[in-house]
Amino acid sequence: MKSEHLRASVVNDLVLLSCVGLRPVLVHGGGPEINSMLTLLGIRPEFIDGLRVTDAATMEVVSMVLVGSVNKDLVSLISQAGATAVGLSGLDGGLFTARPGPDAARLGFVGEVARVEPSVLRHLTDQGFIPVIASVSMDEKGQKYNINADTAAGELAAALGAEKLILLTDVPGILGQRDDPGSLVKEIDIKGVKRMVDEGKIAGGMIPKVNCCVRSLAQGVRTASIIDGRVPHSLLLEIMTDEGTGTMITG
Repeated sequence: MKSEHLRASVVNDLVLLSCVGLRPVLVHGGGPEINSMLTLLGIRPEFIDGLRVTDAATMEVVSMVLVGSVNKDLVSLISQAGATAVGLSGLDGGLFTARPGPDAARLGFVGEVARVEPSVLRHLTDQGFIPVIASVSMDEKGQKYNINADTAAGELAAALGAEKLILLTDVPGILGQRDDPGSLVKEIDIKGVKRMVDEGKIAGGMIPKVNCCVRSLAQGVRTASIIDGRVPHSLLLEIMTDEGTGTMITG
C-alpha cells in the first residue's frame, strides 16, 4: 500500500477492531518496497502469473525488506495508533514451514506453506496483541522461501479457525468485465469463482488471490473477501456493514 494516508487508515481500522474485542492478525507483503530495493541494487523484478521470480539474490532482498523494514514500520504505526503489535515472520516460533512451490524451476525460491503452527499467534491474540506477520519462511533444511502474502494469510486463517479472511488489494474486487469497475461482483461462491477463472475473467495477479480464498474456505473459514485497500476504511466497511465492500466469496 503506497499511500501513507491509506496505510494509516488500515492501521487505525485494525486498532479499532481490536479495541471492540475482535482479534485481527495482519499478514503483509511489500511488493513496491521490494521492487524499489531490487531496482536500487540493479536487479530487474520479474513476475510469472502474478508471482515474483525469486533467485537467491532476490530472496535475500525479499527477506531484508519484508522482515527488517516493512514489518517494523507496520508495528510502529500500530503502536502510534494506540495498540500493541508484535512483528513476526513465518520463521518465528515455527509459525509456518515452507516447501518448494510446484513451479520452482521457473519461479525459484517461491514456496508454499507446508505446515502451520499457530500456537504463538493464539497466545499473542489472547493477550491483546496484534500479530504482524511478514510472509517469509524456511523449509526443514533452513532454506528461506518467499511466500505469497495472500497465500500465507489464507493458510493462517484456516489454521486459526478464523471467521473471515480479508485480502486488501488495489482493485475494487472481482470484476465481471476486466477493467470495468462498474462490473464488480459483490458476492460469489466457489463454483462461480472457478467458472470465471475458466472463462478467463479472473487472470494475472487475481488468480493467486482467489485460489487462496477458495482453499481457506475449503478448510473451514466461513467467508473470504477481496476488497479495495485504496478506499478509506474499507476494512471497517467490510466487517461492520451489511453492504460491505469489494467481493465476498462463500463456500
